[in-house]
Amino acid sequence: MHAQQEPPARPLDPRGKEAAAPGRGAQAVALLVLLAASALVAALGGLATGSNVDGWYAAADKAPWTPPNWVFGPVWTILYIAMAVAAWLVWRRRAAGTRAALTVYAVQLVLNLLWTPAFFGLYPAWGTPALWAAFAIIVALAVAVAVTVLRFGPISRAAGLLMLPYLTWVVFASSLNLWAALHN
Repeated sequence: MHAQQEPPARPLDPRGKEAAAPGRGAQAVALLVLLAASALVAALGGLATGSNVDGWYAAADKAPWTPPNWVFGPVWTILYIAMAVAAWLVWRRRAAGTRAALTVYAVQLVLNLLWTPAFFGLYPAWGTPALWAAFAIIVALAVAVAVTVLRFGPISRAAGLLMLPYLTWVVFASSLNLWAALHN
């Protein structure tokens, strides 16, 4: 028989009492803020991608396993929603380690934001070095997402699991980036 794990203890407030779980209103606001943060990263990435997908990238030498361009939008939309929900699940637990987990989440979100303009936007000016810079960013992103999964999992198993498709996609995208850097 499997022993059920106790949920992580809630942190203590300054008076030494267990911190209260956030109310429904606060939870709804937090989810909306996290979804908005993901949407902002997606929108800013779209600005860098828009003109370049049909520009230099259309003629670039791409990996044979590169999916058609129309796949990226729906996949990223699902991943950004899953990321936000995962962060929300961690935030609402208010468990020990939540702050560190959400800090790593924020770091990976910033790296995600940096990758798109580095890969798509800098290539016309920098050429191949831009693709290598983007590769360094996406490798750091993969590490940050892996650390996020490891931090989220003990707080909320569902949150850790929700981040796994994102990690898989980032590793896949890293292979596309590496091919582009080696062949363009």
